[in-house]
Amino acid sequence: MTGHSVLQLPVPALEGWVRNRTAHYDAGFVSADPRFGHAHITALGPFAPAPSRTDLETVAGLASATPPVRVRLERLGQFPNGIIHLVPDPDDALRDLTARLVAAFPAWPPYGGEFGADVQPHLTVDAASDEVDLASTAALLADVVPVDVVLDRLQLAWWESDRCHVVAEWALGR
Repeated sequence: MTGHSVLQLPVPALEGWVRNRTAHYDAGFVSADPRFGHAHITALGPFAPAPSRTDLETVAGLASATPPVRVRLERLGQFPNGIIHLVPDPDDALRDLTARLVAAFPAWPPYGGEFGADVQPHLTVDAASDEVDLASTAALLADVVPVDVVLDRLQLAWWESDRCHVVAEWALGR
């Protein structure tokens, strides 16, 4: 399989910026679906490639039990693999949502278990290279962050080159 699904919280305030950066790296991952959250914070991924009706009902229940989440995106971080990201502050509600999703779907550990149990909520904005580092990314984002956002939707998104789209979406807290 060449694609995967992700339960993600879209961040509309950064959608244009992340969409443009995605196009810079690989236009195949720019979705034609207007609902698709290129800018997002992953709640759980990968997720079931073909979730059952029961799976979708479970996600809907968790989304309705989760109030909208207010965070500030200002501080940049970098993971050892070079992914440059914005760190949501505070992140406790995001960690709680991920923990509840993992409890409901233990067969789908975050990032396939690659990073252990302590998965850090983040919004990916760039990737380190010979030309890109924290300082260059901070300069590119200077007119965009800090930004205060309310995360109010959970999406089941499919990520695959030339096939990125929203499979399902739920409002938080409803």
